[in-house]
Amino acid sequence: MTLALDPRPRPLDHLAERGRGDAPALVLRMGSLNHQDLRTRVGRLATWLAGRAATGDRIASWAAKGEATCLLPLACARAGVVHVPINPLLKRMQVAHIVADSGAVMLIGNEARLASLEDGDLPAGCDTVTEADLVSGLDALAIMGPSDHDPDDIAAILYTSGSTGKPKGVVLSHANMWLGAVSVAHYLGLGADDVTLSVLPLSFDYGQNQLLSAWYAGGSVVPLDYLMPRDVVKACARHRITTLAAVPPLWVQLTELDWPEEATASMRRLTNSGGALTEPLVRSLRRIFPQARVFPMYGLTEAFRSTYLDPALVDSHPTSMGKAIPFAEILVVADDGSLAGDGQEGELVHAGPLVAHGYWNDPERTAERFKAAPAASAYGGMAVWSGDRVRRDGDGLLYFVGRRDAMIKSAGNRISPQEVEDAAIATGAVAEAVAVGVPDPRLGQVVCLAVRPQATFDEAAFRKALAAALPNFMQPRTIRTYDAMPRNPNGKLDRNALAQEMSE
Repeated sequence: MTLALDPRPRPLDHLAERGRGDAPALVLRMGSLNHQDLRTRVGRLATWLAGRAATGDRIASWAAKGEATCLLPLACARAGVVHVPINPLLKRMQVAHIVADSGAVMLIGNEARLASLEDGDLPAGCDTVTEADLVSGLDALAIMGPSDHDPDDIAAILYTSGSTGKPKGVVLSHANMWLGAVSVAHYLGLGADDVTLSVLPLSFDYGQNQLLSAWYAGGSVVPLDYLMPRDVVKACARHRITTLAAVPPLWVQLTELDWPEEATASMRRLTNSGGALTEPLVRSLRRIFPQARVFPMYGLTEAFRSTYLDPALVDSHPTSMGKAIPFAEILVVADDGSLAGDGQEGELVHAGPLVAHGYWNDPERTAERFKAAPAASAYGGMAVWSGDRVRRDGDGLLYFVGRRDAMIKSAGNRISPQEVEDAAIATGAVAEAVAVGVPDPRLGQVVCLAVRPQATFDEAAFRKALAAALPNFMQPRTIRTYDAMPRNPNGKLDRNALAQEMSE
């Protein structure tokens, strides 16, 4: 059954009311919750939160995927408090910044993480609660019913790392998150019989939406904190997973494994964001999952998700970002402020109801990124000016060119790191590649390339292949090989860390 594309936002906690009561909703290591259990547990947790925090207070969570971290997005929304999920991979100093910046009055985490905090890490008035203590006391509490909050009220603050400075908190409303769930569930075609494997951090908008979109469709979610990529394969087989989402570095690792039939037979869809899929990677996914639909997607935390590529076009347009998702308006704006024509490069601008409410307590950075929508916008209002450079072809399909602040400028030439990386991958000699610009007194910047080679690597042959594919000004001065590329806490390749290493 196809879900209706309902544009009316509701309080986020109403997602708990969507599924059939006896159908599975959340599959945990210690047991499963059906949708009736989900409603009950969200109601009890909301009662607990409302007894300890005032409306609008921020509640931070810092733990691996378990019952508490999965239920808090809905329970906080029901209780009228603001959820601040923190990536469990972050360390105490990063956590201290997020807690202090958000003004959280409570930090929920597992015992070991909370024990790693030192005196002075948390501001005065911020309580700590172990997730074990929280969950153990829920059964005795009353069940708070669905809320009637204004959908424009703040529901969550998601902290995202930028190219410079400390992480900034993106402010999301109930409407932002509800409509994001509706949009994704609709274009993915999710149903009540779908089982989603949640491998991405729940502090990541892409990871959190896996919960919300699955529950909107009445389906179930299997949270997984994997140690090795092989754990993902095993979980797909054990739980007959139908929906798997990942970022490109994880897809690369997964396509290098042997997938037994019991791990692939139930798969209906694969979704990607957090970086572009390369043609070789698309071919590998199609080979391993021939019956599954592949959804390349593009998004940014400030507007959740912007585009997706119709799976029917993946084979013919494997490098395209596709078109706008439901509820998103995507404009390509040229440097002179006009709308870019077909084939013309411009900045991607996202307007519509998925646009966040700015950065928490940071009007200066909010003003830099959140600006009035272009005059040609059908939605108007506030838009996110992404800084990403894209072009649109004659069929309306978008293609990523590069980030404005990641562009390499060498001897007057503007070089897209993406183009260099794609050429490196296309040689077949490397599995992963990141191109960065390193300061040079004569040229301004030079291209340096970090690569993770395939089984054997001949640098001379690799350079010869690059010379055949790229003009001279795009050739990397330095090529550095890695057995394992550095990654940030969301699993993406850490471009900033690589640039720093290349500059040393």
